[in-house]
Amino acid sequence: MNFGTIFVSEALGTGILILLGAGVVANVLLSKSKGFEGGWLLITFGWGLGVFAGVYAAYKTGGHLNPAVTIGNLFADADEYAPGVPVTLTNTLAYLSGQLVGAFLGACTAYLAYKRHFDAETDEEKKLGVFATVPAIRSYAWNFATEVIATFALVFVILAFGHTPSGLGPLAAALLVVGIGASLGGPTGYAINPARDLGPRLAYAVLPTRHSADILPEQVAADLTVGVGGKHELPERAPRHHKNADWSYAWVPVLGPLVGGALAGLAAQIFL
Repeated sequence: MNFGTIFVSEALGTGILILLGAGVVANVLLSKSKGFEGGWLLITFGWGLGVFAGVYAAYKTGGHLNPAVTIGNLFADADEYAPGVPVTLTNTLAYLSGQLVGAFLGACTAYLAYKRHFDAETDEEKKLGVFATVPAIRSYAWNFATEVIATFALVFVILAFGHTPSGLGPLAAALLVVGIGASLGGPTGYAINPARDLGPRLAYAVLPTRHSADILPEQVAADLTVGVGGKHELPERAPRHHKNADWSYAWVPVLGPLVGGALAGLAAQIFL
């Protein structure tokens, strides 16, 4: 299997995953949506079913859809990433690049599906939440630890599936993601996938989610504080309708899952 085939397969599968995953978050968070305030369990099941569909779409390459899974296989000293796909540097790069590009395109497609709802939503924090993870309590060290733990659980169990075939196929991975979201998703929103967070976060940064019609003159005035000499100054925290991709946090859902995946791969060599 060549670089292009691997790239397209992983991009397609990851794109489907993010389309459905970001879509369910948009359905729950955007106030004009019919699924508004549908709750955390709706989000977890939506992401799980996104994994289910994405793995089938990327069947040719084993449906990794996640750099942490690919890295986990690498650190588990696997001979193949999927049947007929040997572990090589070129193939590794094909998996990782396909996943990132697919996540970006999937997020853009989810945005198009909810375009009018994004236009109607004035809260930019909710819009960012559709695309990227945001911690419930910001503590970089502990947020990082949560992502490592959750991704370790994801990748280790996925590697165990390969040793204990059950016939469930993609459904097993889907149920695992639902379980992780329900149990470990509270602190950070369970990125557990560097491409899932970075690709959509890039999409949020470049997409026109914020429109001038969203911000009324009185809102702008209310966001300014009066400084020395009567001059207006911006407050320390950006208002909720100001666009901010939160790049200061973005390293956590990228490095945390990569570390968790690598540790899971090493543990698999010992215990599986």
